[in-house]
Amino acid sequence: MPFALVRGEPLTRPPQDLYIPPDALEVFLEAFEGPLDLLLYLIKRQNLDILDIPVAEITRQYMAYIDLMQELRLELAAEYLVMAAMLAEIKSRMLLPRPPADDGEEDPRAELIRRLQEYERIRQAAEDLDQLPRLERDIALARAQPPLRDAVKPEPDVDLRELLLALREVMARAQMFTHHQIQREPLSVRERMSRVLEALTDEFCDFTTFFDAEEGRRGVVVTLLALLELLKSQLIELLQNEPFAKIYVRRATA
Repeated sequence: MPFALVRGEPLTRPPQDLYIPPDALEVFLEAFEGPLDLLLYLIKRQNLDILDIPVAEITRQYMAYIDLMQELRLELAAEYLVMAAMLAEIKSRMLLPRPPADDGEEDPRAELIRRLQEYERIRQAAEDLDQLPRLERDIALARAQPPLRDAVKPEPDVDLRELLLALREVMARAQMFTHHQIQREPLSVRERMSRVLEALTDEFCDFTTFFDAEEGRRGVVVTLLALLELLKSQLIELLQNEPFAKIYVRRATA
């Protein structure tokens, strides 16, 4: 991958004759927002009383910081120099002897103390405001578009073949739940045996007279079983004169 583009041409290797002067790169660090911020920092770092500032020591530390900035080759702002001059003025005024008649003269540090107290209040208020929840930093608003209420849903295009296929699948599933019910036969062989015995006499009767076509196949089978059970129990007698002739039934004799 090229690390630079020079006149549209990629460079993958740095040139051998490349010379970077030592002053080509400068880093600017902004540690304090102004001269009052620096002065307040120096006072709080040493746990000093803001109402009783040792001007000599604070001035010495303030000037040391300005000397450090000059060594780092940073451009000094005019406010820092003004504050240094103010500290020097306060120091000189405190060193000068005061006349006995001027006992009520205001302390030279009073104006500086007032400005420091005002700056401290404003700075604390700014920090308190910064701690409050901020939109798009700590809080994100939820947004959602409501659905269109007047939207018209198109009717589905259903083919007749698809409808028939769906109906066939429904019928196939319904066939899986069908069941066969077995009911008890209403016709009874015992009951038919009793009816045959009541109808018989000592005279021969035609065998076919005991069968009722309206009862269907089940009635014929029950009647035949009843006659066979009576014949097995020797309660009736069957008679046939010749092969394939009529069969006659009568009650068995003693």
